[in-house]
Amino acid sequence: MRQTFARWYDSDIAFSFRSSPMALLAALVALVCVVGALFAGWIAPHNPFDLTTLELSDARLPPAWQAEGKASYLLGTDDQGRDILSALMYGARISLAVGVVSVLLSMMIGVSLGLLAGFRGGWVDGFLMRLCDVMLSFPPILVALLIAGVGRAMFPNAQESVAFGVLILSITLTGWVQYARTVRGSTLVERSKEYVQAARVTGVAPLRIMVRHVLPNVLGPVLVLATIHVATAIITEATLSFLGVGVPPTQPSLGTLIRVGNDYLFSGEWWITVFPGVMLILIALSVNLLGDWLRDALNPRLR
Repeated sequence: MRQTFARWYDSDIAFSFRSSPMALLAALVALVCVVGALFAGWIAPHNPFDLTTLELSDARLPPAWQAEGKASYLLGTDDQGRDILSALMYGARISLAVGVVSVLLSMMIGVSLGLLAGFRGGWVDGFLMRLCDVMLSFPPILVALLIAGVGRAMFPNAQESVAFGVLILSITLTGWVQYARTVRGSTLVERSKEYVQAARVTGVAPLRIMVRHVLPNVLGPVLVLATIHVATAIITEATLSFLGVGVPPTQPSLGTLIRVGNDYLFSGEWWITVFPGVMLILIALSVNLLGDWLRDALNPRLR
């Protein structure tokens, strides 16, 4: 274990990470957000899901440093009396879960189809690329609205589960295309190299060549794309929740909090929407900066 860590610490990627102040700062911000989301049940001062602890008399309280604020509500409360700081932690958990799950599903579908299209070529490649063109013509918001209408019509009594399914499906169905095109382009380059030709001559099965030989050599761009796509998926979830298609109001996701706070923005209760918006920006910006660093670190021309 110690030797593995020492080997990683002396690698080019680790050195690039240590020598990049922007990557270190982005990683620190992302780590704080992830830890706060994962351990919200232990770190958060209040539980926004526990309706028995909510006091409507504490609704729309300003942050603690203002005159009418309370020390027990550091960032104030929303219209239901929920602590904004606690809601941010629980909301980041929902946003991160939707983002990560949708990116993983998109990556699995896109990498598999892109690898198949690039390695097989011919009509398989043509069909899958035309399918990608069709999917690119449907933005995630329209796909989510369509799935939401169908899902709520088929399952009228399962609002919360349908809402999460709508978010994940809408982001997945429009996100796998980028992975498919990226992997397909890299596979077209790799399949003409000597090691692939040698594997074919020795009688190795095409599926084994794709999985054991080609796939490890095309994962670099996929990792970079997945890192950046996590931020995009989180923003998409917030957008859909803001429009009322995503997470229901009883679940304090970042998009839901921004939507609720938007109704009180011009009446003086700015903290209900500003703090969730800042949290969303910090998560998306830190993940994007990590993706930019990873892209440069994995590019041999920039070493």
